[in-house]
Amino acid sequence: MSKQAIHTDSAPAAIGTYSQAIEAGGLVFLSGQIPLLPDTMEVVEGNFEARARQVFSNLQSVATAAGGSLNDVVKLTIFLTDLGDFATVNAVMEEFFEQPYPARAAVGVASLPKGVDVEADAILAL
Repeated sequence: MSKQAIHTDSAPAAIGTYSQAIEAGGLVFLSGQIPLLPDTMEVVEGNFEARARQVFSNLQSVATAAGGSLNDVVKLTIFLTDLGDFATVNAVMEEFFEQPYPARAAVGVASLPKGVDVEADAILAL
């Protein structure tokens, strides 16, 4: 099975040894996105809702580059440093996803890259 890297300038560049996404066998594995602005690589200003929105916007950009959309997501994992933000994540997700929603896990973690409070990765089926 071959694999192909997916890249777009519409999402933050990788800040480590990984690709924004990898397509293999009709599945696209999107690397975790944090609330970075693609043009500055700085964390978006504002409250948690603004940061969550930027995370999903970044995921959408990578999904689009792969030839899909967030509605093609079959599995989503959200990492939160405060599980008290769970309800806000749900509200923001409704702006980006249509039913049926993807399978999902929300995981409480001690810390995330660049000191952010939210990250998400996804698997798309094209």
